Amino acid sequence: MAVMITDLCINCDACIDECPVGAIASVDDSPRGDWEYTYVKPEKCIECVEHASTPACAAACPTEECIVWDMPYTAEHNDYYVNSSDYVISSSKKRGLLSPEVAPQTFRDDISDEMRQAREAVAV
Repeated sequence: MAVMITDLCINCDACIDECPVGAIASVDDSPRGDWEYTYVKPEKCIECVEHASTPACAAACPTEECIVWDMPYTAEHNDYYVNSSDYVISSSKKRGLLSPEVAPQTFRDDISDEMRQAREAVAV
């Protein structure tokens, strides 16, 4: 994944249609039944690499600092995602759990690990 929607979300769903890969779920379709806001599926998010200069969800969001950077969805960060209670990672019949080791995603290498660990807001 690389971006996360925080509890600042007002559930306007402005971000959903802007995502070029369908990685965002409304609160009603979220795999996280205990969350009350829009959810980014980590196994699908590509940070809009090759689609936009900044993640399209952040550009569409009317709430400041609602969308933040998270760790890249890569094998290096597999345990971070698989062992986190923040995520529900999808499975497929053929490949099983779509963990970062199985289904890594592209990410913006100009965003530092420090920014990601601090969950800094995506600047638009």
